[in-house]
Amino acid sequence: QVELVESGGGLVRAGESLRLSCAASTAIVGIHIMRWYRQTPGNERELVASITSGGTTNYADSVKGRFTISGDTAKSTVSLQMNSLKVEDTSVYYCNIYTWYRGTEYWGKGTLVTVTS
Repeated sequence: QVELVESGGGLVRAGESLRLSCAASTAIVGIHIMRWYRQTPGNERELVASITSGGTTNYADSVKGRFTISGDTAKSTVSLQMNSLKVEDTSVYYCNIYTWYRGTEYWGKGTLVTVTS
């Protein structure tokens, strides 16, 4: 069974940076889009950033200009560079890979990012 493993989360001060990484335990073929989500208690899951197999990126308004998503479909990896972190960015971050093959989708178990003032 394919698993997505996230890494890079931790505790930082506001204004600092973190880089989240996600890698599949086994290479995934037919990747359509790779995404990063985040969710805090009592709130809906939020799409933070996405990148398609063609390289098209999209970002939530709250992170534009601060976060950058990158990925390699051949290696089944996706990263999220987070700069100028704010307290409001505190959340559990999840990576997601969606394929065109029968809509198969994979999720990581999440990594915690905590930003303090």
